[in-house]
Amino acid sequence: MNSKQTLIASVLAGIGASLCCVAPLVLLSLGIGGAWVATLTAFEPLRPIFLGLAVLFIGLSFHKLYLAAPLCEVGKPCADEEVIRKQRFIFWGVTIPLLGLLAFPWFAPLFY
Repeated sequence: MNSKQTLIASVLAGIGASLCCVAPLVLLSLGIGGAWVATLTAFEPLRPIFLGLAVLFIGLSFHKLYLAAPLCEVGKPCADEEVIRKQRFIFWGVTIPLLGLLAFPWFAPLFY
């Protein structure tokens, strides 16, 4: 998997991890309600699995962007410093909100 794929996988896992807790709150704040919104809490037992997957994929993305030596030929886009800088910017732009989303269930009781 390349960095883009691992970052997308971590975002999807993060959405899965927050589906039980954040999704009902967002839907209700948008005025979308109903009995089916309560069924989203059925995903609570799966939250640790999605949480672990999200952290795993974030770690893989970090490893590929910062720790692993690039396996590119000179002149290819993946060897360009500007491209690497943009990838790192996107990584942090996605990771920080994603970590906030993953931590939301622990901090939500402070706001009630």
